[in-house]
Amino acid sequence: MTGPQWTPEELLRAAKSAMWTFPTILMSSFVVAWGAECAQFYISQGLALALLAWIQVLPEFAVEAVIAWHQDVPLMTANFTGALRLLTGLGWPMIWVVYAMSRRARGESQFWKPIELDAEHAVEVVGLTPALLYFVYIIWKGTLGLFDAGVLLAMYATYLVILQRIPPKEHEEVEDAGVVPRAVLGLPSPWRPITVVALFVVGGLMLYFTAHPFLQSMIGLATVAGVSQFVFVQWVAPFLSEFPEFVTTSYWARSRGKAGMALMNMASSNINQWTVLAAMIPIVYSMSLGHPAHVPLGEHSTEVLLTVLQGALGVVLLSNFNFQAYEALGLLLFWGVQFVVPGSRHIMCWAYGAWLAFELLSGLWRPGRLRAFRVFPQLWRGRGGPL
Repeated sequence: MTGPQWTPEELLRAAKSAMWTFPTILMSSFVVAWGAECAQFYISQGLALALLAWIQVLPEFAVEAVIAWHQDVPLMTANFTGALRLLTGLGWPMIWVVYAMSRRARGESQFWKPIELDAEHAVEVVGLTPALLYFVYIIWKGTLGLFDAGVLLAMYATYLVILQRIPPKEHEEVEDAGVVPRAVLGLPSPWRPITVVALFVVGGLMLYFTAHPFLQSMIGLATVAGVSQFVFVQWVAPFLSEFPEFVTTSYWARSRGKAGMALMNMASSNINQWTVLAAMIPIVYSMSLGHPAHVPLGEHSTEVLLTVLQGALGVVLLSNFNFQAYEALGLLLFWGVQFVVPGSRHIMCWAYGAWLAFELLSGLWRPGRLRAFRVFPQLWRGRGGPL
């Protein structure tokens, strides 16, 4: 599976295959994202965002499953942690930047105005917390097993149940969708539902047949270019597989009043990856070995800890129901340091930890800092009306 085991001819062939695997994995991501955008018009917003976020990260699931099947723990960790850090460190700040630039283009004042969230978004914000806390335990014991998978899947199921309790809002207008979803939703019956299903099927088949060659092409390209396979898989694979989600959320961030929804779409993706994607890893790993097994993470505990600290900071930053400019730009700066200086992981753990500690302590003089955790119990009980 790794480059050094290949002949020079095989490495070159694998590297050249990137010319078709990269565009194909990107196109498959767009196809399933279009299907998800269409499907969201048939269910309530909370579940729609959860469905959209889940389907948008299907390419990430496909790549991670291939790596887990080949039992490559370093690349498995690289892809998993890289995807999560990309979402929070680049995706969330990108939404604020697009939101701010769009407001300026419309002639609105207060360029540095934060993105405001609704109280019901406490579900997405607080929903990240159980998985993050559980991963602290996983880091401590150094393994990810089938029991852990069951716990994480139960957390995700609970998250969906709570979302279902929230009174649904009106569906978004068709005009808010992208060009392709608008065209599909404009089709007459029965072609409209048939086309939506076809988007999922076609996108899924493209993912299935491309995931393995895509991973091989990345390894070959990294080896030929003299770049660390770990770093290449950690940053390139997640960026390509999650690019359609960046496009969708950027479109919403440009729309008046949609920036909060865009941010929550990415927060839902974070929850999906901390629970369902993480749970899939030991399941596929065990299936590949032919018996129940634990994925050893001890050698990569710093990578996982860094990702947990970034995620915990993200939870605290959003828990007062707004996303400030300094928060967005700070997350972007911290992610940029990791990207440019891969060896800064230990230092960045301390940096994230210090920022997290400050935000938590600031709750002593900022009463609304952790407001989401006070609102969440009302949503858990299924209470309607204003929160």
